[in-house]
Amino acid sequence: MASRRPQSPRRGGAVEVAIGGYARYDAHRGTRTGAPEVVLGEGKTVAHLVGILDGLHARGHGAVVSRLTPPQRRALTGAARRGLPVRLLAGGRLARLAGPIAGTPVLGTVAILSAGTADVPAAEEAAELLETLGAEALRRYDVGVAGIHRLARALARIERRRPLVYLVFAGREGALATVVAGLVRAPVVGVPTSVGYGRGGRGEAALAAMLQSCAPIAVVNIDAAVPAALFAAQLLARAGTPARA
Repeated sequence: MASRRPQSPRRGGAVEVAIGGYARYDAHRGTRTGAPEVVLGEGKTVAHLVGILDGLHARGHGAVVSRLTPPQRRALTGAARRGLPVRLLAGGRLARLAGPIAGTPVLGTVAILSAGTADVPAAEEAAELLETLGAEALRRYDVGVAGIHRLARALARIERRRPLVYLVFAGREGALATVVAGLVRAPVVGVPTSVGYGRGGRGEAALAAMLQSCAPIAVVNIDAAVPAALFAAQLLARAGTPARA
């Protein structure tokens, strides 16, 4: 007897939103996982990306778009002028299409630290996404180990706000994530950035160092600001869920 394939969960309509012949938007990812579907800009043609956003808007869906290319940013600026309710965030690394986003609204504070100013663009990508989802992003930038006295001052202020998770962005040797994890009680997510040069440049050395951390941290891929932010959002959502008896 042939086994039946499991059916996708359906609540209030179709699970997938088909757009043209080239895209299927997972409108119920939030129902399954609590995390929203995020449209990846990188790798898509301008026509496909704008078509996806036009299609979602026509169906009453909002969206977040990540990893925008310069031509895509220009195209979305033009689309906004013609009436599509889309705006660029995080210096153009993200875009937000107005409308409801599937997913669990998250409440709570996330600390966002960057080792240097060069790490700020990736850090802002995570901060803006978390704020879009309802969290508070507490930013402290350029507090790397080359001037560790800056970190001590920043942590003294941050800890008074009791963040539920830290996202630490660092390139070069990536030491900041390990140092922070050795000083705070909240979970730390290390985000290596493609900042650096020479042997182990473009984030490889930072990734390897974070993976070898002697302090307990979670580590995402190089420049993976969006996965780090979504992971932090899941932690916040779980923190707000009453424990079962």
